[in-house]
Amino acid sequence: MNDTYLEYQAEILRMTDRDPKRCMICGKCTASCPAFSEMDFHPHQIVGMVERCEFDVLETVEGLWHCMSCMACSERCPRDVQPARFMDAVRQWRIRKQGGEHLHPQQVPEKIDEATPQQAIAAAFRKYRK
Repeated sequence: MNDTYLEYQAEILRMTDRDPKRCMICGKCTASCPAFSEMDFHPHQIVGMVERCEFDVLETVEGLWHCMSCMACSERCPRDVQPARFMDAVRQWRIRKQGGEHLHPQQVPEKIDEATPQQAIAAAFRKYRK
């Protein structure tokens, strides 16, 4: 395990304030996720990757961007791991690695349609701005 990955892990654990080792891989988080069919890796798998320092994989995961931040996974977690915090922290980590801001207000209209929940729009500003 390389030192850089340990630093990434420490950053994500600081952001989440949760212990990924508490996850017992029951899958309740994934079962309650409304976007699970759109994800290449599911919430409990993301938590496991952080625990195992698999940041080479986390750098390529696209399912993170399908998370709606609805917190259903965190509500269902019997061990209070709160997978939504890990999903959000990994997204923030990836964005911070790129540097700069990645969503400006003038770009919003072209990225939404009538089916886009308002919660997703508000969450996007929180996630993609410094």
